[in-house]
Order: sequence, then C-alpha cells, then structure tokens
Amino acid sequence: MKKITLSATLAVVALSLAATASAQVKPEDQIKYRKAAYSFASWNMGKIKTNLEGTYNAAQVKAAANAIAAVANSGLGALFGPGTEKAIGEQKTAVKPEMFKQGEKVAKLAGDYAAASNELVKAADTGDAAAVKAAFGKVGASCKACHDDFKSR
Repeated sequence: MKKITLSATLAVVALSLAATASAQVKPEDQIKYRKAAYSFASWNMGKIKTNLEGTYNAAQVKAAANAIAAVANSGLGALFGPGTEKAIGEQKTAVKPEMFKQGEKVAKLAGDYAAASNELVKAADTGDAAAVKAAFGKVGASCKACHDDFKSR
C-alpha cells in the first residue's frame, strides 16, 4: 500500500472541493486570481534567489518562504474550475486543457509543491543559506514539473 503524505492528502481534498469553491467565483476571476497567486509566488522566489546569489538576509528569505508556502497551501485547485482551461474575455491562460483531465497527477504535483514549499519554510527558519538553497531547488523543481506537463509555451 502506498504511503500518502499529509500534503498530498490536502491537495486531493483541495481539488475535490474545487467545484464547490469555484462555483462561488466567476471563471474569469478564477483565472485572474490564480495568475496573481503564481506571480506573487514567483516574485518571492526571485527574492530568495537574489539573497542566495548576494548578501543573505535571513529575515527576507524567511518572509519570502512563508509567502510561497501560503500560496502553495492556499487551495489553488479551487481556481481551476470548469471553463478556465481557455481564455475568458480579457483573462488569458497558459494552462493546457489536459490538466483538467488528469486530476490524480495534478493532485500529486500540487502536493509536491506544497511539501517542497513547507520544507523551504523549515530551511529558512534555520537561517542556513545552504539548507535554503537545497530546499529552494526542490521548490523550483516542483514548479517546473507542473509547467512541463500543463503550461503552454
């Protein structure tokens, strides 16, 4: 029997609740909100990268890691409701329609992103730049795994 991690379980629950939660948010707003969330996470990844490449400021890294984990654990699956696999009005999307047909794989990728982000927070809490660098790489890899399969170029 496969061992299910807490993060993976939470991701599955979040995705299963997506239909209910997404019904409360217009599809075009779902696209807008998820793009904003991922942009915010990306901005915070950039802040960590800058710290790792330059003068390391543990407080900045910790704040950025917490922001990334907040996005990763926020239940973003609810923003991938029916109809959001294509552009709606002014809201464009780069998500591939296949994403909406591969729920189990998406749940695993979402769980991996949440788990890696949570590990980044733990590393940032230590103040050890080497530990942050290793955890940061895992978050980046989790982002890339989803982009490779489900983001249009």
